[in-house]
Amino acid sequence: MTTLEANKVDTDNLSGKLTKESFPVTGMTCAACAVSVESMLANTKGVVGAGVNFATQTAWAQFDNTVASVEDLRQAVQSIGYDLIVDVEDPSEAQAQLQLEHYKSIKKRLTWSAILTLPVVVIGMFFMDWEAGKWISMALSAIILFYFGKNFFVVAWKQAKHGKANMDTLVALSTGIAFVFSVFNTVFPEYWHSRGIHAHVYFEAAVVIITFISLGKLLEEKAKSNTSSAIKKLMGLQPKTVKAIVDGEEVEIPISSVQEGYILIVRPGEKIPVDGEVAEGKSYVDESMITGEPVAVEKTAGAKVFAGTVNQKGSFRMVAKKVGGQTVLASIIKMVQEAQGSKAPVQKLVDKIAGIFVPVVLGISILTFIVWMIFGGDNAFTMALLASITVLVIACPCALGLATPTAIMVGVGKGAENNILIKDAESLELGHKVNAIILDKTGTITEGKPAVTEAIWLSDENLDNHKGILLSMESQSEHPLAEAVVNQLKEEKVAEGSITGFDSLTGRGVTATSGEEVYYVGNRKLVLEKNIIIDDSLSIEASKWQNKANTVVYFTDSKRVIAVLAIADKIKATSKEAIQTLQGRGIEVYMLTGDNNETAAAVSKQVGLKHFKAEVLPSEKAEFVKALQAEGKVVGMVGDGINDSHALAQADVSIAMGKGSDIAMDVAKMTLITSDLNVIPKALMLSKKTVMGIRQNLFWAFIYNLIGIPLAAGVLYPINGFLLDPMIAGAAMAFSSVSVVANSLRLKVAKI
Repeated sequence: MTTLEANKVDTDNLSGKLTKESFPVTGMTCAACAVSVESMLANTKGVVGAGVNFATQTAWAQFDNTVASVEDLRQAVQSIGYDLIVDVEDPSEAQAQLQLEHYKSIKKRLTWSAILTLPVVVIGMFFMDWEAGKWISMALSAIILFYFGKNFFVVAWKQAKHGKANMDTLVALSTGIAFVFSVFNTVFPEYWHSRGIHAHVYFEAAVVIITFISLGKLLEEKAKSNTSSAIKKLMGLQPKTVKAIVDGEEVEIPISSVQEGYILIVRPGEKIPVDGEVAEGKSYVDESMITGEPVAVEKTAGAKVFAGTVNQKGSFRMVAKKVGGQTVLASIIKMVQEAQGSKAPVQKLVDKIAGIFVPVVLGISILTFIVWMIFGGDNAFTMALLASITVLVIACPCALGLATPTAIMVGVGKGAENNILIKDAESLELGHKVNAIILDKTGTITEGKPAVTEAIWLSDENLDNHKGILLSMESQSEHPLAEAVVNQLKEEKVAEGSITGFDSLTGRGVTATSGEEVYYVGNRKLVLEKNIIIDDSLSIEASKWQNKANTVVYFTDSKRVIAVLAIADKIKATSKEAIQTLQGRGIEVYMLTGDNNETAAAVSKQVGLKHFKAEVLPSEKAEFVKALQAEGKVVGMVGDGINDSHALAQADVSIAMGKGSDIAMDVAKMTLITSDLNVIPKALMLSKKTVMGIRQNLFWAFIYNLIGIPLAAGVLYPINGFLLDPMIAGAAMAFSSVSVVANSLRLKVAKI
C-alpha cells in the first residue's frame, strides 16, 4: 500500500474491473477512529474491500464501477467526522499541513478554554450562592462548551447517527446535560425552591471536563504529528538530481528520469542515486545504512553499489541496474511502511469502556426516571427528573478521561529525567511485557566507530620519527581504517613526518618514502609479499588480536615490521552490566549484526550473550523480530542505524540510541539520550510503574462510578430516605479527579 501518495491499481474481476486506491486520512486520533473509517468505507456501495493503516494515517478501498467517484468515498468518511485527501498534487504535504493546522487549532482552543475555565471554577467552588456569578458562569460556560469544545458535540452527533459511541459521546452527553440542567436552574430557580430543593448549578463541572479532555487530545495529536517523518527522511536519502552521460556529454537530470543502463557519475561525498555496478574508477563507500557496519567498503570496477549509500573520497562511473521502486532503499521504505501498519496500536481502554459505558449510563438514567415515576408518590416527576439527571452528572468521564493521560504525562516526564525520551503511550503500555530484547551490535553494544585498541612498537631510538611517518602516510590514505590510526597518533601529540612518493597498493595498503627508506602500511598479505621480517613477539600478538576479530595493521620499512596495531569497534563500558541485568530479569537478549561471525562471537563472549546472529541484512532483522513474535514473545528492539529501521518498526517496543541516525530515532517509540545501555532496564521498569499507575487510576474512576451511580439513582431512598444531592455528586466527581491526578504524581518519586 502506498502511504503518502494516492496509488491506483486496476485488477480484473469476474464482475468487471476493480479499482484500488489509497489516500491520506485526517482527523483520526485513536484506533477506534480507524475502525470507524474502515467500517464506513467497507459499507459504501460498490466497495468490495477496505482497510486503514492508523500508523501512517492512510486508508485504501477497492471498488467497482458502481462507485461514481472517489468523492463518494470521501463523503462517506466525512459523514462520521473524518476526511480523505483527494485530488491534490502532493497528498503527503497536504496531510502534513492539515495535521499542523489541526494541532495549532487544538492548542489555541485549549489555551482559551483553560483561561475561561478558571473564573468559572472559582465562582463554582467559593461563590456558589452569588446569583450574578451563576449568570457569569453560564455565559463563559456556553463559550467554552459550544465554541472551544464544539468538536466533542459534532463528533458525538456524527457517531450517534451511525449507532456508535466513543469518549467524545460521553464527554458531550455529560457536559451537555450538566450545562442544560444548570441553565434551567439559573433561569428558573423557583421551580426547585417551591418544592423545597436547592437549585444547584454545575457549570464548573462541565467546563473542567472539556478543558482536561482537550489537554489529552492535544497530547495525542502531538505524539501523532510525526508519524510519517521517518518515511520522509528515508525518501530524502535519495538525491533529487544526478549527473549522467547522455550522447557523450555530462548532463544533470532528475532522479526520476534515470533508466536502467544509464551511465551515472558519482563524485566524493555524494549519495549514490540508484542501485548499480561500478563501470570505472574506485572509491570507498559508506554502506552503514544497509549493513550497519561503520567501515566503508572498497568499490572497484564490477562492484555493486546501492542507492542512498554515501561515496567517500574517490569518484567513479556506474551503470544503473535498478531504479525507482526496485532499489534496496525503496524496499527498505516499503518494509518500514508495512511494519508500521502491520500491528494495530493498542486500542485505548477508555475508548472501549466509553462504547459500553455510554449506553449503560443512559439506560440507568432512563430506568431511574421510570422507577421514580412509578413509585415516587406526589412529587414523582420532580424526584424522577432530579435523580435521572444526577445519575448523568455523577457519571462524568473526567476521572476516566484523566486516568491514562495524567499517568502517561508523569511517566514521560520521569523518563526525560532519566535520559529516556518517550514518543507515545503505546511503548509505555507494552514495555513491562517485553520478554525478548534484540540489540544491534554496532553503535548499540559497541561504540560504533573503529579505534586503535592496542599497539606494539619495536623499541628503538627512531620511535618518534617512525610514528610521524606513519601519521603522514595514514593521513593521505583513503582507507576507512586509516582515520582510526590518525586519531590515535594525534591523541599522542605526534608530529607529522616528511614523506615523498606516496602510493596506494590496491587491496594491500600504501607505501611512501622518507629519506632513503621505503615504508609500508598494510595487511599481512603485503608483509609476506615484500618478504619483510616480522618479530616473533609481534607475530604472536597479531595472531591473538585476529582471533578476537580485530583488524591488524602492519607498519614496516623495507626489511622488518616496526609496529603492529589492532583496530576494532570498542565495546561500551556499560554494555556487559546492562545485558546481565536484563538476563537476570528473565528477559532473553539477542544480538544481531551485519558483521562477520568471528567478530559477532568475540563480542558476544565479552558481554556474556547467549544468543547472537551474524551477517544479517536489514530485512532479516525484521524477519527475526517476526519469528520471535510468532512464538508469542513481546519483542523489544534496540538499534541506531537506518538498517535497523525496519526491525524497529516491526518490534512491539522500539528503542533508538540517541547518537544514531535521525531515521532510527523517528521510527523508534523511545530514544535514549545517553549511550549507556543501563538505561534500557530503567525504561522497562518505568513502563511497569506507569501501567500500574494507570490501572490504579482506572480503579479510582470506576469505584467512584460504581458507588456513586446507584446512590444518585436513589437506591438507599426506600431504606433510609437518603437521596444524593447533585451538589455532593459534583463534589464527589471533583474528588475522584483529584485522587487520579494525585495518584499519577506519585510516579514522580518512584524508583526505577
